[in-house]
Amino acid sequence: MKAVYLTVVLAPLLGAIIAGFFGKWIGRRGAHSVTIAGVAISFLCSLVTFKHIVLDGNPAFNEGIYTWLVSDGIRLEIGFLIDRLTALMMVVVTFVSLMVHIYTIGYMKDDPGYQRFFCYIALFTFSMLMLVMANNFLQLFFGWEAVGLVSYLLIGFWYRRETAIFAGLKAFLVNRVGDFGFLLGIAAVLMYFNSLDYRDVFAAAPLMQDVTIQVIPGVEWSLITVICLLLFIGAMGKSAQVPLHVWLPDSMEGPTPISALIHAATMVTAGIFMVARMSPLYELSETALSVVLVIGALTAFFMGVLGIVQNDIKRVVAYSTLSQLGYMTVALGVSAYGAAIFHLMTHAFFKALLFLAAGSVIIALHHDQDIRNMGGLKKYMPVTYWTFLIGALALIAVPGTAGFFSKDAIIVAVGASQLPGAGFAYLAVVLGVFVTALYTFRAFFLVFHGPERMDAHAREHLRESPLVVTVPLVLLAVPSLLIGWFAITPLLFGDYFGDSIHVAPEHDTLSRIGAESGGALGFFFHGLLSLPVWLSLAGVVTAWYVYLHRPGLADEIKKRFRTLYCILVRKYGFDDFNEIFFAAGARRLGRLFWRTGDVTVIDGVMVNGTARGIGWIAAKVRHLQTGLLYHYAFAMIIGVLVLVTFYVLI
Repeated sequence: MKAVYLTVVLAPLLGAIIAGFFGKWIGRRGAHSVTIAGVAISFLCSLVTFKHIVLDGNPAFNEGIYTWLVSDGIRLEIGFLIDRLTALMMVVVTFVSLMVHIYTIGYMKDDPGYQRFFCYIALFTFSMLMLVMANNFLQLFFGWEAVGLVSYLLIGFWYRRETAIFAGLKAFLVNRVGDFGFLLGIAAVLMYFNSLDYRDVFAAAPLMQDVTIQVIPGVEWSLITVICLLLFIGAMGKSAQVPLHVWLPDSMEGPTPISALIHAATMVTAGIFMVARMSPLYELSETALSVVLVIGALTAFFMGVLGIVQNDIKRVVAYSTLSQLGYMTVALGVSAYGAAIFHLMTHAFFKALLFLAAGSVIIALHHDQDIRNMGGLKKYMPVTYWTFLIGALALIAVPGTAGFFSKDAIIVAVGASQLPGAGFAYLAVVLGVFVTALYTFRAFFLVFHGPERMDAHAREHLRESPLVVTVPLVLLAVPSLLIGWFAITPLLFGDYFGDSIHVAPEHDTLSRIGAESGGALGFFFHGLLSLPVWLSLAGVVTAWYVYLHRPGLADEIKKRFRTLYCILVRKYGFDDFNEIFFAAGARRLGRLFWRTGDVTVIDGVMVNGTARGIGWIAAKVRHLQTGLLYHYAFAMIIGVLVLVTFYVLI
């Protein structure tokens, strides 16, 4: 099986190398053929892996592939940990990536950077697979940084646009803040555990539970808590949690396929996966769990509210990603790791579906993304309409859809938790249900129903997207609708994860919920009468009433609550704060260093100062050079006398 595991990661990498270095010679067809073939092979090998590990019940694979470095007895290796958690992530990542690759043929067909784009998205897939298959912190960090780098390249793919350049740089810099904390956490693991291998660290963790360190002199901190919080700072950056969320909405400047790939199956889910993988550490610190819980709750509710005032179809979906990532983080905070991974999986399907359906609309309207310029598209784009509707229903957790099973499980788990902060988190995630339904169906009604608001030229050319676009939509709609029925029992209430995830008995809310649920059917019928379902319905009805039945009411509400509307449009001031204090402050600090360091010290003293000093010395010394022979003879005689005198006296 080792050859299969290597094929999973190397097939997309090989496709990326061929498309990147030889794209000029193999052309567009060759570029998309090799990258799609690579990801398809990776997907098939992931299915083989899933069958081998999960269906056939074979033990997990945990071995080093090769040793990169040995230093002071510490082995730094490239290795794979293929267990049930990894197998599930491999299938999700490769399937969604394959759908995005196929979709890209239609979306990017006229783009001059066609080959380069396929190279990047294949490289993105390779990076995410290296991250989820890692068995040590070194390889985890490699995959972590690789997805960050490729996301920077893809967000700024249209590099002639100033907004794309800014968005790519913003994503890169914000993630550097999170990654600094992440790197410190890994350094602390190496320092105190003397190993970067998961197996060694997890085995030794209970012995380190009572160890304290002084981060601030005189103040004792739990070592495990410090490590968990530092690692979570990295997750806050990658998975866009408040306040390191500001890069994710701007990532919409990249082409739609990469928006789907970043938001659905790669990068933003890396932080969720990492915390779940580190469950043996987080279960030893209730402080860290509570911090994770509260941060997730803030993100789930407040970022969802911002989706209500967005007019860019992709940004509406982007803010829904922020909110849903908050739900996953809340699940991690109450130790419902299975629910977090379950929602990660279902979200990957329906969020990829929503983004790609939004991209289909954008193609039809010649890349106009403003939902105020749409309307009545249902009759022109029936496949896009129905697939978008399925994605929207899954997002708002309509009973029976995949999103219902995973999202409601999180809400129930939070309600059953006794951890500090669980009460606040429960209120946030319940209210977030109404908000999610409101902004989702606001966009749905404005895009597909109501009067047609596009210009005459766009209306004349409206048609359904080609098969290369619509087929991935249909294939993603199927799991978005059905997979919850099959996955809820093993993932949430069964022993699917086994030793992959560790939950302390006092934190195990999912087991208690599972004992009362009655399986998928019982959970479904119980959900029909639950508060979240009625709040979701209320959100849909509110969106219909405000944006279809009384379309002028939205403007009246906007005028009446102008202050609140301005706060939401300005995204709570996070961007303003970053611009004034961080971006502008960094520029001022840079100018100060430039003037004092570069101009004054380096140029003034070291470079120009050295030159001036040598010139001054040369100006004085050259007076000794007269060009007269008897002066030189006299100097030589004096020198001989000095030397003779020196040796005689000694």
